[in-house]
Amino acid sequence: MPLSFHLERYDGPLDLLLDLIRKQEINIYDIPIASITQQYLEYMQRAVELDIELSGEFVYMAATLIHIKSRMLLPRDPELEKIALEEDPRRELVERLLEHERFKNAAEMLQQKRLVEDAAWSNPQIARFLSEQGEPELAVTIFDLVKTLQTVLERAKNRPVYQVGKEDVSVPDMIRYLENLFREMRTGESVPAAELFERQGSRRAMICLFLAILELVRRQALLLTQKDAFGDIGLKKHRAFDEALAEPLAAIEQEYI
Repeated sequence: MPLSFHLERYDGPLDLLLDLIRKQEINIYDIPIASITQQYLEYMQRAVELDIELSGEFVYMAATLIHIKSRMLLPRDPELEKIALEEDPRRELVERLLEHERFKNAAEMLQQKRLVEDAAWSNPQIARFLSEQGEPELAVTIFDLVKTLQTVLERAKNRPVYQVGKEDVSVPDMIRYLENLFREMRTGESVPAAELFERQGSRRAMICLFLAILELVRRQALLLTQKDAFGDIGLKKHRAFDEALAEPLAAIEQEYI
């Protein structure tokens, strides 16, 4: 019998890197770049041998890892170190991995919540829920919202950026911003998620807004909507908006400090 083995599939290169790091219990802030690069390239080689097609993102990440590895192998000038400490070449990669992991965990949390609710609701309850909502709408997943954010972030790269001091926006700030915005809106009225993201002046503000939306959806204060297949993602008040936001937000503020 020919030797065969299973090769895991990943949604993207960041998923692969996170899996390599977590399985070996490596400190994500101190990645042994030479070892991780070797394992990453071995995975790509096995995928080629098994005729598994990898996207261009995997090739780009391989080039990025090799570039980081080469920068870390270069000797550092002690005189320059006295003037200014050289930035760790791994810093940008670590930030991308942490951001990707936050999105992934949030998506998994909401997906599990949806599965629990689907299993718990009976058919009469679902019919009553649909009648309260009025016109039926398409089901929207957290992955649709993530794609919307990614699209806006890509567009934001091409617009001019003006630095006006340090920005102190936080997730609790964005929760209060959404609460004030939707409290003034009529029931059933929705706002395009892309429009909310584009109103923000920085990448940090967009990320904080995304996490605030996730929190309010989890608390059943907001609903994700979509009128047409592949259409824009919208946000509107949940029927329990006032009850959900009647609870103190102190715990949320502590979580994101």
